[in-house]
Amino acid sequence: MDMESHIYNVNITWNEDRKGVMCSPELSIGSQLSGGCIEVATPPQFPKGMPGIWSPEHLFTAAVSSCLMTTFLSIAENSKLNFRSFRCASEGKLEKMDGKLLMTEVLLKPTVTITDEKEKDKALRVLQKSESNCLISNSVKAKVVMQPSIEVEVVSVA
Repeated sequence: MDMESHIYNVNITWNEDRKGVMCSPELSIGSQLSGGCIEVATPPQFPKGMPGIWSPEHLFTAAVSSCLMTTFLSIAENSKLNFRSFRCASEGKLEKMDGKLLMTEVLLKPTVTITDEKEKDKALRVLQKSESNCLISNSVKAKVVMQPSIEVEVVSVA
């Protein structure tokens, strides 16, 4: 993939306590949903952390997980994989290493639902290729582990 470089802008403004608002000027154009902004805060595991608000740790995990999905959608289309659904549960692990807190691992648990049992191996290959080609996974030093599952949905013909 020979691609020129791209810049993604994110602007953060502190509001109060341990909370701010994060916006992207590229996302506010034509967006009805919160004008491209989301609240972000220190997670509740830390002093003065705030529950119920996206944290940098959630966003880190979400970046890896959503990259798997978008890469999967592209590769599935190019591979002509017929699938009914894609969903992915993910867990980001924060731990202390060498005296520093860092995100050490992201566990991805994607589930792809297909309707044709014969496409099971193909669906698994597409998922594995998606994981190895995900640019966010390839950009972070945290270990990315995938536990894929393929479900076959039996479509009854009435």
